[in-house]
Amino acid sequence: MNHQTIGSSATHLSPEDLAALRESLHEQRLFRQEQLRQIAAPPRAEDLLRRRSAAQAEVHVKVAASARMVLADVEAALRRMAEGRYGSCHLCHRPVERERLMIVPQARYCARCQQVREAGR
Repeated sequence: MNHQTIGSSATHLSPEDLAALRESLHEQRLFRQEQLRQIAAPPRAEDLLRRRSAAQAEVHVKVAASARMVLADVEAALRRMAEGRYGSCHLCHRPVERERLMIVPQARYCARCQQVREAGR
């Protein structure tokens, strides 16, 4: 069943699409929460014996920051879904492409607006 209007960029998410996306977001949230729990866990004895190098510590900090950022994006997407605002671009207010949401369910922007944002960095 094709939920995309032919000849248009309008995207229509079916109830099945939304259910699958919600499940994916919940799985991502659980994964990131567990990742952050493991990062925050006290170091094991063998880790203390092999003191972390500065590079390892930096990677550890960056992984934790990335996990927190993705977790915040996932939680924001779940809020938008609960409020009925999910799937609409934050900039142009057009629907975010179904294919994009299936790949990046926490996406806030359509592909075009995302490219513009990335080009401006």
